[in-house]
Order: sequence, then structure tokens, then C-alpha cells
Amino acid sequence: MKLLHTADWHVGKTIKGQSRIAEHRAVLADIVRIADAERVDVVVIAGDVYETAAPNPDAEALVLRTLLDLRDTGAQVVMLAGNHDNARRFEAVRPVFAALGVTVLGEPRRATDGGVIEHAGAGGDVRLALLPFCSQRAVVRTEQLMGLDASQTAGLYDERMRRMIAHLTEAFTGDAVNVVALHGMVTGAHLGGGERSAQTHDDYCIGSVAFPAHAHYVAVGHVHRTQQIGGAAPIWYSGSPLQVDFGDVEPEGNVLVVEATPSTPAQVRQVAVSGARRLRTLRGTTEQLRALAGTTGDDFLRVFVEEPGRVGLGEEVRELLGEGVVEVRLQPREREPGSDRRRGGRPGYDTPHGLFAAYLDDQGIDDPRLNRLFAELLDREAS
Repeated sequence: MKLLHTADWHVGKTIKGQSRIAEHRAVLADIVRIADAERVDVVVIAGDVYETAAPNPDAEALVLRTLLDLRDTGAQVVMLAGNHDNARRFEAVRPVFAALGVTVLGEPRRATDGGVIEHAGAGGDVRLALLPFCSQRAVVRTEQLMGLDASQTAGLYDERMRRMIAHLTEAFTGDAVNVVALHGMVTGAHLGGGERSAQTHDDYCIGSVAFPAHAHYVAVGHVHRTQQIGGAAPIWYSGSPLQVDFGDVEPEGNVLVVEATPSTPAQVRQVAVSGARRLRTLRGTTEQLRALAGTTGDDFLRVFVEEPGRVGLGEEVRELLGEGVVEVRLQPREREPGSDRRRGGRPGYDTPHGLFAAYLDDQGIDDPRLNRLFAELLDREAS
């Protein structure tokens, strides 16, 4: 049996207002190409398919077309909802996709009601236990949340998730390749840097002991960095196939190709995905940045300028580095120990001019023209 594991597409993501739909179109086309070339039996998309719960039409059209293209490779396609996705929307289209031969699951279900599916492929039988993202409030009753501290609440979430996984994996047998697919935070995972922090803290952690040794493979989505988590079964995050945000530490995206039989352990290969633009952060003075001109290709750039601000600095940086610059920031200056620019630390702080001057000082901006412009605007407003 051969399986392709991917997750965290985040289709519809923008970078400072710039659409990334062209990147996503190229990346998803490459994933279809890999699935076809590898002749996989199953494709698992383990959540966070969209960037938001209300994707725009272009994002939705691309995902739906990709699901059908993956199906046309001959693979059984399974898509789970992540914390960025709209679980109820997934459930609404579930019957339509079922008729098209694609499994979509937005909310947890019992094993006998779609929580476990079987597939007889060219490489053998596969049994998949499916668990979309579960919010804390969905598994821990309100009165328990109100009456317990954070550590107790985290324990309850972990306990309930273990019970659900145990229920689903009861259906595993020795004559098939047994796979768990879910979207969640497994204890020990290292964040990629661009994840939503509200669902990555301890309250949402699932211990790796939740996954039984007789699972051949555990396909997880949620964390953007490709990695294996220690456990009795092979537990893997595929990572995102492209850098979702500047915080993501992996410049190249992957999918995972997994091969196993009922009697042999899973062999996992990382396969690079092409089509995405790299997200880079540059730092330096304008002279240092000038030396990088012409070397950044089509990368998206976030630039920290390490010198006092002035009018037109952003435009100057964009002229140096090109259209890939999506954000220009001033590098905060180190404050001297014990210094205090707050009220009382600067004469005239209680006047508009003093407040504006203090703001410019805090931001490391030294441009007298801004002070003059502020004074003119203030006078115009007062007249």
C-alpha cells in the first residue's frame, strides 16, 4: 500500500494583501503530479485546507478542482477539516463528494458512521481512522471548563481525545494497513512558526501514547514543519507544502509518501513540492541592503532597516530590492537600561507635539520634516 500524506495548504492565504493563488495553483498541481507519478492508493489531506473558515471563490474553486484531479489519479482521497476550516461547511458538501468518490469529514464521527473507512487498493487493503480538528469546547463540557484550572482542563482534553482515538482504532485488524489521520497538536511537536497560537498550547495537546502500536502510520496536520514524533506507532506531520507566513522556518515544502504492508512497518519518504515563492526576512542598513539588490529573485521579502526612519525610506527599499518587498520595518533601537520614555520622562509629554515626538523617538524615526508636517496638520485642524 502506498499513501500520500499532505496537510496545511492554507489556500486563500495572502501576504500583506497580495494574493498567493498563483502559488497555490502551482503547488497543488505539483502534489497531483506526485500522487500520479507515485501511483499512490490513498491521499490523506489532514486539515487546514483553507486559510479561513470563509474562503473566497478562487480558493474554493482551486481546492475542489484539486480534489477531483487527485481522484482522477485513481487514489482514494480523504480530506479532514482543520482548525482554520469550517467544519460545518465540510459536512454540508460531504454527501456530494461521497457521490464523486472523495471522502470529506468536518466533524468527528463514530467508527460505524464514517469515522473509519476502508479502501481496497492495488497495493492492498487500507483501514483509516479519521479525526478532524476538535475544539476544546467540543470535548470538555462547559461546567468542567468553568470549574477547573488550566492543567486540569488540558488533561481532560487529552483524555477525551485518547478515548476517541481508542474507539476509532478498535476497528483495526491485522489483515490491512491501519492508518490514523487527524488534525491536532501532538505533544513534542516543534512548531513551524506560522501556526495559530490559540490551538497550539498545552490545553490542546494530545499525548503520543494515544496512538496504538498496531497503527502502521499516523498522519497528522496542524504543525507546518515536517517531523516525526516519538511513539509506539510512526507519527508524522507532513508540514505545509509552502511557507505559510514569514514565521515558518522551512523554506521548502514537502509531502510524505508512505509505503507499508499489513506485516511490515511503514517506510516514509519526504518528497519536495515545487511552485511556491520563498518568504525571506532581510536586515541591514540601506547600504547593506543595496548589496543584495538583484539576488532575491521572486522571493517575498520582509525587510528590517537598521537605521533611523525618514520620509520615503520604504519606497527607497522597494526600489533597491524590487516588487517582492511586501513589508518594511524599522529595526527597534536598543534602549539603555533604566531608560524610560513614558510620562514624566520627557518634558512636554502631555502636549500633542510632545506625544508625537515621543512616538517618533520610540520608533527610531529621526526626520524633522515629520515634526513640521505634524505641526501643520495640527494647526490646520485647530483653525
